[in-house]
This record gives sequence, structure tokens and C-alpha cells, in this order.
Amino acid sequence: MGWEGGAFCAGGLAPGWNPLIQGHADSREDRSFDIHFLLETGDIAFHVKPRFSSTTMVGSAFQGGCWGLVEVSSIFPLAPGEPFEIEVRSDAEHFHVYAQEHKVLQSPHHQRPLGTITRVHVLSDHLCPGGGAGQEGPELGVR
Repeated sequence: MGWEGGAFCAGGLAPGWNPLIQGHADSREDRSFDIHFLLETGDIAFHVKPRFSSTTMVGSAFQGGCWGLVEVSSIFPLAPGEPFEIEVRSDAEHFHVYAQEHKVLQSPHHQRPLGTITRVHVLSDHLCPGGGAGQEGPELGVR
């Protein structure tokens, strides 16, 4: 069974709107999940994907039907089968991705103005619940 969830920001992305994703990763190393910062058009202003099999964090954008430059970080403090916390912070120029409170990736904004980014979406077919009874997927909140 898959899981997807998200958060909506009516005013659009602004510095200080910092989505926090918490959950428990599947124990299989070949599994992963996606975090998308979306425009109303459906384009992906920023895509984050932890790759457990290669212990890398990947960032990119999908706009106008094409994937942009892929940025790869080998800083990877996540482990299969373990709880995780990923926070994506934004300032005027960049997205900053933190995993387990370690900065793992920085990517320039490819979409202007930032206010056109109105949703964060988490997609997974394997994430385990983030904690409490009855949860069906990771928790997504905004700090």
C-alpha cells in the first residue's frame, strides 16, 4: 500500500516556511521516497530523494516537461529501518536540506517568485508510520 501526503501554503513559499518530514524508513536498502515542492502547474520546483542503496541525497527540479541539473550529496545520515527527520529550509536564494539535523544538500531556487510554490508533497510506496498508533505514513509539519 502506498502513502502520499502533503502540506499547502496559501501564500506560497517564503523564507521561514520549513517543512519537516518525520517517519520510519523501510528496512530494505532498495527503497526510497520523494519530497516535492510543487507549483500550481504541477511542475516540481524542488525534488528531494534520499537514496538508501547509494547512500546519497539527490535534489533536482522538473519544469516544462524536463528534469534539471541533478545535485548529489554523499552526506547521508539516514539508515534503513530507522526513524528519520528531514527538514527543508528556504532562504531568499536556496533550499537547504537537513537530515537528522545534518545539512546534506543546498540547491538554488529555480522558480521565481517563490510564492508560486504552494505545496509540499511526500510520495512513497513503503514508508512505515512515523510513530503513534493509527498513523498511515510519515508526519509532515511546518516549523
